[in-house]
Amino acid sequence: MRSFFATIASRLRRDQRGATAVEYGIMVSLIAVVIIVAVTLLGNNLVTTFNGVACSVKGGTMSAATTSGGTTTPGTCSK
Repeated sequence: MRSFFATIASRLRRDQRGATAVEYGIMVSLIAVVIIVAVTLLGNNLVTTFNGVACSVKGGTMSAATTSGGTTTPGTCSK
């Protein structure tokens, strides 16, 4: 009976199939965290940049963004 459990334990130690799936899961979750952090940090800058480009395409000029009480309001487009 003891050799039976020793054989099963030996097989389980050599089986690496589940470990690969766990490694891929950890890698995907870390990539998701990096993407969330990047979007959070760069989000306001991207919105300002795209609004400026859209305003330029329309033929207008973009006014500067204003900050009040920790809240930043985007600039406005005027023709």
